[in-house]
Amino acid sequence: MDRFKSSARLMIVSDLDHTMVDHHDPENLSLLRFDALWEAKYRHDSLLVFSTGRSPTLYKQLRKEKPMLTPDITIMSVGTEITYGNSMVPDDGWVDVLNQKWDRNIVMEETSKFSELTLQSETEQRPHKVSFYVQKDKAQEMMKALSERFEKRGLDVKIIYSGGMDLDILAQGAGKGQALAYLLEKFKAEGKLPNNTLACGDSGNDAELFSIPDVYGVMVSNAQEELLQWHAENAKGNPKIIHATERCAAGIIQAIGHFNLGPNTSPRDVTDFLDSKLENFDPGHEIVEFYLFLERWRRAEVEDSELCLASLKAVCHPSGVFIHPSGVVQPLSDCINALRRSYGDKQGKQFRVWVDQVLPEQIGSDTWLVKFNKWELSGEGRCGCLTTVLLNSKDASVSKGFTWVHVHQTWFDGAGSKDHTTWLF
Repeated sequence: MDRFKSSARLMIVSDLDHTMVDHHDPENLSLLRFDALWEAKYRHDSLLVFSTGRSPTLYKQLRKEKPMLTPDITIMSVGTEITYGNSMVPDDGWVDVLNQKWDRNIVMEETSKFSELTLQSETEQRPHKVSFYVQKDKAQEMMKALSERFEKRGLDVKIIYSGGMDLDILAQGAGKGQALAYLLEKFKAEGKLPNNTLACGDSGNDAELFSIPDVYGVMVSNAQEELLQWHAENAKGNPKIIHATERCAAGIIQAIGHFNLGPNTSPRDVTDFLDSKLENFDPGHEIVEFYLFLERWRRAEVEDSELCLASLKAVCHPSGVFIHPSGVVQPLSDCINALRRSYGDKQGKQFRVWVDQVLPEQIGSDTWLVKFNKWELSGEGRCGCLTTVLLNSKDASVSKGFTWVHVHQTWFDGAGSKDHTTWLF
C-alpha cells in the first residue's frame, strides 16, 4: 500500500458475512453506523481490510446488495487471494507462496472418492481453493479421512470447516491468518507496520486471524459455536481477544472502544446536528455529518427547523455553486432553500444515504479538496455519484467549521438516479 508515507494508525481486518454485514438486519443499521464512523474518523489515516470466504464473484455481488465501504485491501476465497485498491490488483508474491506443494488436480481426484462431499458452485472453486458442503455430523470424519489421503499423496494442504456446512481445502500456506501475517510482514519490511491491528470474525475460518501475534481480536456476539469452541480451547486467557456483546459491525465498534484504539462514537449515534458541527473541526467529519443530516431531513427524523437550514446556508460561500450530476449549475444557497420542499418526502420509507472513500486533501493554508463516493439507497434501488467538494476552513478560534465553496457530482456508470429531479446534493 502506497497511500501512506508512514504507518497506518489502525488496520481493521474483518470478515464480511455475519461479521461486518448482518444479514438479519434489513435496515443495515450496524453496518451504516460503522460506515459513518470509519469515513468520519479513520479513512484518512487507517486501513480497512475485508477478509472473506467469498470468491471475487460473490464478493462483488454482496457489494451490490449492501451499503458496504470500499476496502483498501481485499482478502478473498478464505485467504487464497489478496488484492489492492479499487481495481483489486492481485498480489503476485502471495500467488508464488501458495504455489508451493499445491496440486489442485490431486485434490479433485481424492475428494471425488467421497460421496459425503458436495461441490459448491463453480464461482467458489478457485486456483488455490476447492470448496464443498458437508453435513455437520460428518465434518470431523471427512477432515480426518482427507488429511490421511493427502498425506499419502505427498500433498501439503489445509482443511477448514466453518459455518456449520462449508469445507474448504486450501494450499497449506493459505488461510485468513496466513494472509494477514503475510501483509503484516510486508508492511514491516516497508517500515509501515500499522500502529494497531484489529481482527474481526464470527466463524471457524476466522480463528486463524486471532492467532497472529500482537493483533487485537473481536468475536462478534453472534459468533458461531465452532469459533467459540476454538477460543475456549486456545485463547480463553488472552486479554487481546474479546467476545463482544453486540452483533456484527456494532461489535466491531464496541471492540474499538474496549481496546482504546480510537474514537468509537459513530456520527449516526449523535442526534444533535448543530452541536456535532461545533465539536468536530475535520473535513471528513463535515462531509459525513452533512449527508447524514440530509438523510434524516428527508426521513423526517430531525425537526423541521429554520435554524438547521439557516446554519447550513451560513456555511455556504456567497458565490458557492453546486453542479448537479445532470450538468445543471445552481447556487448553493438555492440548493439549501430547495431542502424545504423535500422535508419528510422519504418518511416511513427505506431510504439511506452514505459516503465512501472520503479522502480530504489540503491544497492551501485554509482550503481542502475532498473527493468521495456518495450513495443513496431507496425502494427503487441505489444510485451513486463521484463527488468533489471544495471547503474553506474558518478561523477555529472564532467559529469551528467550514465554508462550502463548490460541490460537483458525476453519475457512476449504471448507477445514476432514474429521477434526476429528486437528487439533492
